[in-house]
Amino acid sequence: MVPLRNLRRFLHKSFKAPRYALKVFIRRLWANIYYRLGSGTSSLPEAITLFLTHRCNLRCKMCGQWGDVGATKSQEPQTFCKELPLDDFKRIVDDCVAFQPNITLFGGEPLLYPHCVELMRYIKQKKLHCLIITNGTLLEPYAEAIVDSGLDELNVSIDGAALRHDQIRGMQGLFKKITGGLKKIQRLKKEKAKAAPLVNIQCTISKYNYLHLEELLEVAQGIGADSLTFHNLIFLEKECLDRQKQYDALLASSSQDWQGFDTDSGIDPELLYEKIRAIISGKHRFSVDFYPNFSHKELLRYYFDREDMPQGHAQGHACRCLSPWIAGYIFPDGEVRPCLNFSYSFGNAAQHRFKDAWNSNRAVAFRRLLKQKKIFPACIRCTELYRY
Repeated sequence: MVPLRNLRRFLHKSFKAPRYALKVFIRRLWANIYYRLGSGTSSLPEAITLFLTHRCNLRCKMCGQWGDVGATKSQEPQTFCKELPLDDFKRIVDDCVAFQPNITLFGGEPLLYPHCVELMRYIKQKKLHCLIITNGTLLEPYAEAIVDSGLDELNVSIDGAALRHDQIRGMQGLFKKITGGLKKIQRLKKEKAKAAPLVNIQCTISKYNYLHLEELLEVAQGIGADSLTFHNLIFLEKECLDRQKQYDALLASSSQDWQGFDTDSGIDPELLYEKIRAIISGKHRFSVDFYPNFSHKELLRYYFDREDMPQGHAQGHACRCLSPWIAGYIFPDGEVRPCLNFSYSFGNAAQHRFKDAWNSNRAVAFRRLLKQKKIFPACIRCTELYRY
């Protein structure tokens, strides 16, 4: 339901949005029941991510999609430029209104999708919780439309202070552009007497910034953020991908997108842990979290262990993936997938009802195999293992 390691984050969100938190708790309770007692079917999902586009206007060094070893760069343009029409996304939203999932808008860069704000507005008209994960490049021109849309949460990726962020993201002047957009949003919220959207800063820990994470505290303070979350890097060794091939064959699918994470982390976890302790021990006006929230021993294991199965994680919630019972991912071609990095499809939400795809024969087969194996080799450092 809510792993103990995530309790502080959950309580913070509960204080900000108690009805939302209660709904999340109930959905996760049902998912756990279906996982333990079911045979591959699941209750309807707590969350749906609409993957609006593969396109992105940045080339962030550590990104699994477009970064130094990103998987999307090797795809043909006709593949990564494919996007659903707005009417298809609206129909998908209509199909899901009855069970009230939380909707995340994601990409690529979701604001590159030409109808992103209109879709955001439509989701809120249907009284669904909506958040967006963005690199922030287009916030300034869309600021007023975002505030007026009723968006619940604005999650913006920032890697450090100005120079460091711009170097990691590969665009000079980017930090100034992002913070300018965020300050405009905060000003408009105040002028319009609106509490939403909550502004959440997301920082991916990488070899480029892990010795300077304290910079983000000043950044978050400067733009009046509601929360700051540091995400441990997702990375893989080639042997994990090699071991994954037998499961790809069983599922007649591909885990090609995981290849974008085949890289050396370059992180010294001992030094990282010192940074974590120093930051967590401080007092801040906003919520500060590290995700996953590892102990010292767990952090060392995460960055050094090459086992197929993580050991001793999540205080009893470890070594199994519950995500395909809780979260669905709808891609720009309409395919409903259990994960951002597997090509396996439960069905197509643009062609059929989402509910039919969610518990289709293919969905049941995937969940049964996953429950039997607990996780797949490519999933060893997927942070979804620690969310539920």
